[in-house]
Amino acid sequence: MEYNLGDNPVTSHSWNANRTQIAVIPNSNEVQIYKYEPNLSDWTLLDNLDQHGLLVTGIDWAPNTNRIVTCSADRNAYVWTIDDKGKWKPTLVLLRISRAATCVKWSPNEKKFAVGSGAQLISVCYFEVENDWWVSKHIKKPIRSTVTALDWHPNNMVLATGTADFRVRLFNVHMKEVDQCQKVKTEWDTDDTSVPNLVAEFTNSSRGGGWIHGLAFNKTGNRLCWVAHDSSITVADVSKGSIVVNKLKTNELPFISCIWVSDRALVAAGHGCCPMLYCIDSNNKVQFVSKIDSSQKKEAAGLSAMKKFQSLDRQARINSDYELDTKHQNTLTCLRIHSESNNTVTKFTSSGLDGKIILWELNSLDKLLQGLKI
Repeated sequence: MEYNLGDNPVTSHSWNANRTQIAVIPNSNEVQIYKYEPNLSDWTLLDNLDQHGLLVTGIDWAPNTNRIVTCSADRNAYVWTIDDKGKWKPTLVLLRISRAATCVKWSPNEKKFAVGSGAQLISVCYFEVENDWWVSKHIKKPIRSTVTALDWHPNNMVLATGTADFRVRLFNVHMKEVDQCQKVKTEWDTDDTSVPNLVAEFTNSSRGGGWIHGLAFNKTGNRLCWVAHDSSITVADVSKGSIVVNKLKTNELPFISCIWVSDRALVAAGHGCCPMLYCIDSNNKVQFVSKIDSSQKKEAAGLSAMKKFQSLDRQARINSDYELDTKHQNTLTCLRIHSESNNTVTKFTSSGLDGKIILWELNSLDKLLQGLKI
């Protein structure tokens, strides 16, 4: 199913709990909230969140508390809550950063969230009841570059970060007063205690290539996948008691985003304009399965002057008589889980610089993985 919510590129999107509303970043300083109308079989614009002064760079919608967090190049973050009149109201977060915020992610229990930035640090934010505002604690060492990706371990204590210095780091960001539990050692902890709160560190390449675009924990938290600009997919696995890292260098264009669709299968997408399915085989190796997009190449049709200008804006091409043999016609920027059944993703969505949001179905995931040694 394909949605076109406007003429602008979509740099990210996020769903509410029951998937009836979607928040979209149209490559601007605004966030648009749409609601699906079954009677019209279309989306209607509910609200426009325009508090940010510069480009919105990240968004995440907490399903249980129904709060939206956004971050921006204006160095600010806002937590949005809906009032009695159905309007979204912002609350400023004290990030205390000197460079643009780049990404944001709620923790699984939705009591805190993390914001990455170009200031070479991470702001872990939580609500301070005494003062009725959102404040932050910083993680600085040993980060030496822009934070480009974030994801939380299911235990709410371990935070995975990807940076432009080609490294993936895991930090323990336990807060006793927020998490209301004791700090525990996780399966990812190593014996190296030279850097406080640093759980583990991985280098994407021994030669220092490929900054990190996206990363994700699986449901159980014993596998971490990341994609980088050297067109690679890497999986770190602790399911057998020790950390094992396996990297697959692909011939595809670099991936931007990745999500786990089962305990051993994941989808990655990016500059190649097509979601790709990969799995972890019995030897813990990353293995290509198939392309999710099975579209056929379309015949070109005559275009009006307006269509040509729209093509230039969306697809960065002046000559629009050529179309890719994929549903997306430009870079995929974000993947989000839509529906799950028995801990397996059955539907996911992708957004792209072509302005499209596409709903993909994975009902035949078991068939796709048949015959592979998993």
